[in-house]
Amino acid sequence: MLLSNRPALEVANMLLDAMKYHLSEARCRAKERVRSVLANVDRRARRSAASGEQQDQIGYTHRRLAPARDQLFLREFDPHAMLRVPNTQVLRARFPVIDVHCHLNDGIVMRKQVDPKQFIRVMDQTNVKAAINLTGGWDDVLRRSLQSLSGTFPERFYVFCQIDYSRLDEPRYLTESLERAKSAGAKGVKVLKDLGLTVRDRQGNRVSIDDPRLDCVWETAGKLDMPVGIHSADPDAFFTRVDRHNERFQELIVHPDWSFVGKGFPGKAELLAQRNRVFERHPGTRFWGLHMANHSENLDEVTEWMERYPNLRTELGGRIAELGRQPRRTIRFLKQFEDRVMFGMDTHLTTQCYRTYFRFLETEDEHFDYPGYPWQGSWKIYGLGLSDDLLRKLYHDNAARELGLPMLCQSDPIQ
Repeated sequence: MLLSNRPALEVANMLLDAMKYHLSEARCRAKERVRSVLANVDRRARRSAASGEQQDQIGYTHRRLAPARDQLFLREFDPHAMLRVPNTQVLRARFPVIDVHCHLNDGIVMRKQVDPKQFIRVMDQTNVKAAINLTGGWDDVLRRSLQSLSGTFPERFYVFCQIDYSRLDEPRYLTESLERAKSAGAKGVKVLKDLGLTVRDRQGNRVSIDDPRLDCVWETAGKLDMPVGIHSADPDAFFTRVDRHNERFQELIVHPDWSFVGKGFPGKAELLAQRNRVFERHPGTRFWGLHMANHSENLDEVTEWMERYPNLRTELGGRIAELGRQPRRTIRFLKQFEDRVMFGMDTHLTTQCYRTYFRFLETEDEHFDYPGYPWQGSWKIYGLGLSDDLLRKLYHDNAARELGLPMLCQSDPIQ
């Protein structure tokens, strides 16, 4: 958005924040230059003083100035924790799992082809009963996805369809496309994060998430009983400067296209507000706020949304790094919305990744790596130790209810 389109007070605050930031960075750089010079002086002084002294004495003071050569590239920093804590192996989920957040052979999110038979072996080893390929596409692509997954492996795979934004000005096509998808076997609709960020209409204008031209899609999905899985925005760190203060710096320097700062994109708060207006306008449609409604850094705010929009559900996909560093708050959230949170993984489809998720949910283990550590942040996660009743709902029953599948019986044996 251009500065000229923003209120004067907002522009003034933006400029003031920028000035404060650059002043702080300039002060930091000046301090580092002084430290480097003084460190060199200190090193020469110590070398001279130690020339005739013994070097095998234990010191009880610390150096305030680290020598300039005592530096390490961030990518090389790989500390081994000295902490000794339990490491519980959870080979299979305690109850059958429906993974509501996968990407299989879609050519969009997951470019590498995965043999469904190979993935089923992973599922069988870990007690994953079924998985949803969210990015099934539309029309011919959707038909191929349905045939290769749910058609070939019924009850193991389900498929969601997507929206062809190039036909945005054709409401009849949009609604009929959903009707055809439903008839072909699609279970729901998937919205990627490109809506609101990079999707443009025929006039070249950015399409907002709450664009009225899409109202027919949301209404039709509700009438067809197709849940809408929506990914809007991204982690908070992707909307802040990529500098020494960014907690996902390591991830963003290798994925600079994941940063949305200074490129003319809407801010995260605006994107989520657009999405929430869709929830509000279409109370008869069920929405899955993917990735913990895309604000796992602020579960208090997600709680407000869940309380305000009874048609909103959520899932864990790709967010246990965030949830695992606030285990007590996460447990409170999962208990409060025990009937509206589902299991999703959205990471590498391996036994190790599934088992890490299960360890996080089922045990009280402390200080262990999340899948992909340390790229989403240099911290460890802590297990939740959820009850059987909560696990049964999270792993299976909440998703089964959304998909119109049978629920587990209370008397079903634990796997």
